[in-house]
Amino acid sequence: MSQVEIVLVHGAWHGSWCWEPLRVELAALGRRSHAVDLPSASGPAFGVDADAKVVRETVDSVSGSVLLLGHSYGGIPVSQAAAGAQNIARLVYLAAFQLDEGASLLSSVGAELPADQESVPLGDDTIDRFYADVPADLARDAVSRLRPHSAQSWRDEQSAAGWRDIPSTYVLCEQDKAIRVEFQAELARRADEVRRLDAGHSPFLSMPAELAAMLDEIASAADDAS
Repeated sequence: MSQVEIVLVHGAWHGSWCWEPLRVELAALGRRSHAVDLPSASGPAFGVDADAKVVRETVDSVSGSVLLLGHSYGGIPVSQAAAGAQNIARLVYLAAFQLDEGASLLSSVGAELPADQESVPLGDDTIDRFYADVPADLARDAVSRLRPHSAQSWRDEQSAAGWRDIPSTYVLCEQDKAIRVEFQAELARRADEVRRLDAGHSPFLSMPAELAAMLDEIASAADDAS
C-alpha cells in the first residue's frame, strides 16, 4: 500500500519557500510532500484559473493518493483544482478560504478593489498579521521574501468546489490576526471535520512539528482507508 502524499499550496504574497520547515518535519515522519508555486504570486496577469491549473498538474503528477492542502488564499485554487480529480483522498484548509462555486475572495469578505489595480500590496503590519508567533529572525526572513499578489486572483470567481465531493478538514488557527477566527469558523462549516491549532496565521513557520504531526495523522487515516 502506497502512502498518501501531501501537496501544499501557499497563500497570497508567499511562495513554495514558506513550506520548507514543515516539509522537513514531514520528511522526518516519513511523509512525502510537494510544494506548489502559484502563478498569481509572480505577476498581475494570473488569476484563479492559472493557479488551479498548476495545482491540478501537481496533483496529477502524483501516482498515488493525495492530501491536498491550501493555506489562506490557496484554499480557492485548491477547491477549484480538486473538482473531478480521481486521486485526492482529502482536502485540508489551513486558515483558508473554503468557498463555494461562484464566490471570490473579495466577495466573501464584502470588499472591492479599483478596476485598474493590478496587484495587492502588503500592509505595514505584516509581521503582526502573519508572523506574530514566529521567531523574530524567521519572521524577518519571511517578510523579505514576500511579493505583491495578483489582484485578479482576488476578483476571480471560483468555478468549482471540490470539497462538495471530497472529504475535507478545516484547520482553524485560533491566534490568527490575518483572517478573523469568527470568519474561519463560518468557512469551516463547509468541512467534514474541524481541527484547531493555538497558532497565528502561519503555523508552518511557528509550529511546523505540531502541524506536521497533525497532517501526518490526517494522512494516516487516509492511508488506512485506501
